[in-house]
Amino acid sequence: MRVPRVAFLSGGAHRALDPSAPKAAGGAELQVALLAGELAKRGGRPVLLAPEGAAPDGAEWGGVRIRAAGRFDTGGVADALRALPAVARAIGSERPDWAVVYGWTSWLWLLCLMRRALGVRVAFVCALDGEVDGTFRRENPLRGALFERGIRLADARFGITAGHVAAFRRAGLTAGLVRLLLQPGVAPGRAVTKTRDLLWVARCHAVKRPHLFLDLAERLPEASCRMVCSPQDRGLWESVKERAGLLPNVDFCAGVSYRDVQAEFDAARAFVNTSLDEGVPNTFIHSAAGGAAIASLLADPDGLIARFGAGVSAGGDFEGLARGVSRLLRKPEALAAAAAGAARFLAEWHDNTANVDAFLAGLAA
Repeated sequence: MRVPRVAFLSGGAHRALDPSAPKAAGGAELQVALLAGELAKRGGRPVLLAPEGAAPDGAEWGGVRIRAAGRFDTGGVADALRALPAVARAIGSERPDWAVVYGWTSWLWLLCLMRRALGVRVAFVCALDGEVDGTFRRENPLRGALFERGIRLADARFGITAGHVAAFRRAGLTAGLVRLLLQPGVAPGRAVTKTRDLLWVARCHAVKRPHLFLDLAERLPEASCRMVCSPQDRGLWESVKERAGLLPNVDFCAGVSYRDVQAEFDAARAFVNTSLDEGVPNTFIHSAAGGAAIASLLADPDGLIARFGAGVSAGGDFEGLARGVSRLLRKPEALAAAAAGAARFLAEWHDNTANVDAFLAGLAA
């Protein structure tokens, strides 16, 4: 079976490919890099369109070719207009069969407008619930309208949860299911040593609600807590860092490379998610691989926490989260059962071969 040539448009996936990159890659960016790498292993010659100056034009990492494509990643109208010729040149010179956008951006609409001239088909992978439930459009009326138009115009669509696929179908659109891919070496069953109770890992952004983890740490002073909080919103980050420094049971870290982050989960008994909007957090995968229970305030894609008995799903109730986490820490048998449930979800849903097969089948449909 011929593997099509795919060009991914991503503002940060190059950091997950470049072995010398000093900054961590976000969850969606990591997934782009993993998917591109899997296609390269199958002979698909994937291309990554990266921001101008972010990575060497023409470099190749893990079989993935990098092409500079202007400053398409800033969200600015002027930058987008200036980047249009660069994106078009990169696609035109590389001649991919597909251009793929992973997560919300009005570039999805622009690529759909340009596809006939460029001789390329366009696919979209939904990364967040807010991309398909109207949240992004409500918060960003103009860009959201263009983005949703792009979703409808796309030649193929994918969700990373069954809920995303159902949302597409309610809107009268076809879509395939492609669950998250695993990094090499990330799998349950490895020997780990637990040295702390609770872990929180995310970029510092209002949607991640980092102060709620500190609220939980205050509620459970006997719990040893680790907070890996990479700066994005600088003002929020400074307030979180200052407050964390006042809590004797919180160890604050300003971020680790995605290559090193698994060790954080290997050392934790439970991972806590406080985000307002998620698709499937990569952190859930790291938790399962590290033998950590999952405790989530709101995020619970496809009801996996209850379905697999993987920990605590609080449905947005902070008091319920605090009670559930306290119970896990007080009852070793409950903690062990939750870790085992998380490992089952990883084994059943996140087989790389099956999920790449599903992606290729969706492009071929």
